[in-house]
Amino acid sequence: MYHVSLPQRGFFDVWRDNARRFLVHHVPPDEIFWDRGGDEGLFTGTAAPEMDGPADVTVTRSFLKTAASVLCHTQANAPALLYEALYRHQTDRRALENPADPLSRKLARLRKAVARDVHKMHAFVRFRELPSDGPRRRFGAWFEPDHLILETATPFFARRFADMDWTIATPTGVACFEAGDLSFHPPAERPKLPEDTSEALWGTYFSNIFNPARLHLQAMRSEMPLKYWKNLPETRLIPDMLADAESRVAAMHAAMPTQAPARAERILNRLSVPEISALPRTMGDARDAASRCRRCTLCEAATQTVWGEGDASAPLMIVGEQPGDNEDIAGRPFVGPAGQLLTRLIKDAGIGAVWKTNAVKHFKFRPRGKRRIHQSPDRNEIEQCRWWLDLERRLVKPKLVLALGASAAYALTGTDLPLRARRGEIETALDGGAVMLSWHPSHILRLSGNAASRARSELLADLRAAGAMAGNAEPSNTHTPHRNTRLGYLRNPPF
Repeated sequence: MYHVSLPQRGFFDVWRDNARRFLVHHVPPDEIFWDRGGDEGLFTGTAAPEMDGPADVTVTRSFLKTAASVLCHTQANAPALLYEALYRHQTDRRALENPADPLSRKLARLRKAVARDVHKMHAFVRFRELPSDGPRRRFGAWFEPDHLILETATPFFARRFADMDWTIATPTGVACFEAGDLSFHPPAERPKLPEDTSEALWGTYFSNIFNPARLHLQAMRSEMPLKYWKNLPETRLIPDMLADAESRVAAMHAAMPTQAPARAERILNRLSVPEISALPRTMGDARDAASRCRRCTLCEAATQTVWGEGDASAPLMIVGEQPGDNEDIAGRPFVGPAGQLLTRLIKDAGIGAVWKTNAVKHFKFRPRGKRRIHQSPDRNEIEQCRWWLDLERRLVKPKLVLALGASAAYALTGTDLPLRARRGEIETALDGGAVMLSWHPSHILRLSGNAASRARSELLADLRAAGAMAGNAEPSNTHTPHRNTRLGYLRNPPF
């Protein structure tokens, strides 16, 4: 039986060196006893073998980071669990990446507990100023962590308070920062720290930011456990603040205005949308109403609403996803690179009059420097804008709608199945109309080589077939409708 005694300080380096020695000699986990006491005289056993051995040891940086955290846990078998994981890692690299693995779950639980303890130390250490003989101010603090985190947590204070000297004493050790050097020492008695006059100012600030209307005792105790209260100067104010909370909330309610300010009506009017009973009767009225749309938040960042364009009596309507950067600036659909490609393909397909529009009327983007990066609209945004798309279709009354891309397909059919298997088919729209599905020209622009040529040919074939079915283009033998084609809708549109 091998025996390793880990010291109170520097235990990670000792564990790592011994674990490496055991691994090169293929020593299994059950033949090693890891002692957290730090006293070799309490247990007699065989020391770790020499460094040279027949095996090669490999370890990832992520595992070393996990080990440094888990070893801080006071659970007695933490070093043994880590060595077991490292032993398995030599033959099964994926075991530790599996969150369902029991050993991985144990290590994750220990690491989470240590991380939480480090966070609490960073939040609840309270320094008191001490007398100083030199040019640097001196401070001291006492803290009682749950785990052995002194060496892990104190570098944070060294970076944050580098211009002063300080000491943090804990039951398991003492951290000293003097003249820019951080050192660790054995535990000592709890220091007698003087009162700090600045605590009165801190107490005034703490009591004034307290909001009695948001009082939640369980959440407060979860974030500031009672074990830390005895060392925090502000906690002595909490009982009086809690006792006074109800009367303060009542006073806040009494001080609230009983009548909404004048700007409230203007805001509500800005957020309102046309009622179904007052549908615009002309395309011009619909365009004007859409320019004031506030059904979703896309209008807040976009330049303007981009309404459809073309022949309002065309038998074929083409629906894309949303305006792009160029369309948002110009206020017209399909004027950017994807729109230019679509215009050429419409001409090549021999299609006459069409109405071109988008499923979403505002440009959704993410700023990156001076550029605006396209972002696909989500379901809610598509569904909110469907009201305008349905109105647009009622006014145009197309025989057939050609949906380009997944967003347009979902807006018209309510189905978000993959587009590849549905392309070229005619499906039933939510209102019973006929919809053919095809690629969006921006999808083609993102492809290259044979894939781009194939997608371009498929969109061209779909345009020719859609034009022929709608009756504003010559029939073509290059496309045969799939099994979902329902030509009855083309003869008798539901509008």
